[in-house]
Amino acid sequence: MRVLGFGDNIVDRFLDRGIDYPGGNSVNVAVYARRLGVEAAYLGVFGDDGLGGFLRDSIAAEGVAVDRCVVRRGESGVSHLRVDDGDRVFLGWNGGGVTVQEPLVLDDDLLRYAGGFDLVHSSVYSRSESELPRLGTLVSFDLSSEDDHRSPAYLDRVCPHADLVLLSCSHLSEEATAGLLAEAVRRGARLALGTRGVHGAIAHDGEVTLSAPASLAQGIVDTMGCGDAFLSGFAVSLLRDGWSRAAPARPAMIERALRLGAETARGQCFVEGAFGHGRPTPVTSI
Repeated sequence: MRVLGFGDNIVDRFLDRGIDYPGGNSVNVAVYARRLGVEAAYLGVFGDDGLGGFLRDSIAAEGVAVDRCVVRRGESGVSHLRVDDGDRVFLGWNGGGVTVQEPLVLDDDLLRYAGGFDLVHSSVYSRSESELPRLGTLVSFDLSSEDDHRSPAYLDRVCPHADLVLLSCSHLSEEATAGLLAEAVRRGARLALGTRGVHGAIAHDGEVTLSAPASLAQGIVDTMGCGDAFLSGFAVSLLRDGWSRAAPARPAMIERALRLGAETARGQCFVEGAFGHGRPTPVTSI
C-alpha cells in the first residue's frame, strides 16, 4: 500500500513554548500512514527560506519520500498557536506562504507519479481543488471546520472527486454532524467521516451511518494532528481491507476503520506538535 500527501505544509509555531513544529494536513496524513507501516510520500511546494528546509528535512526523517517536491522562492507558511489545558488554540497564520500562493499543478509526469499510489490525500489548505478531477486513484480530502468550506458551491467542487471526505465536527451535535455527512455524500463524496473530539466519530456512505466512541486519553500533551491521525488510521484500515474505487467500503470495513482511527487519534494526544521534530523558534521570528 502507498499513500501520498498532496498539498499543504506549514510550520506550527507554539508561542507559549517558543517551539516550531513541522505540520500541515497533507504532510501529517503521509507521516501517520508511514508510522502505521504504509509506504508514504509527500508532494508539494516548499519555500526557499530556512523554514522550508526545516520542513523538508523533518518529513524526510520520518521515512516519507519528498524527492518529487518543488522548492520555490518565497516564505514558508507559519501558523501561530498555543495550548490551553492540552487543547490546541489557533491564533492566526501568514496565509500559508508560497505553498498556498503558488500551489503545485500536476503535469503529466506528476500525474503518473500520483497514479502509482493507492490513496492521494489533500485538504482545503492546499488549493488543490482543480487537480482532484485529474487524479485516477482513491482521493481523500480534509474539509476542515470552516463554514466557507461547507457551502454548497464548495462541496460541489470537491465532493464529486473525493472517495472520502473528513469534516471536523467537534462543535456540532450528533444530529447536525450526521446531516452534514449526508449532505457531503449527496453532493458526490463516496464516504464521509466526521470527527467529534471526545464524542467520537461518525461515518456515512449514503446507505448506512456508523459511529464509534472516542478512545479517551489521560495526560494529553496537545491535540495537534488528532483529526489527521484519525483519518490516517481510518484510511489505512480500509486499504488493508481491500478498499479501492472498484471495491467500495462495506459496513464491517467501516466499523474496523473507525476503531483504528480512534486508536491512532488517541496515540496522537501524547505527541508534541503534529509529529515531533520541534526546534526553538528562531530569535528573528519572535
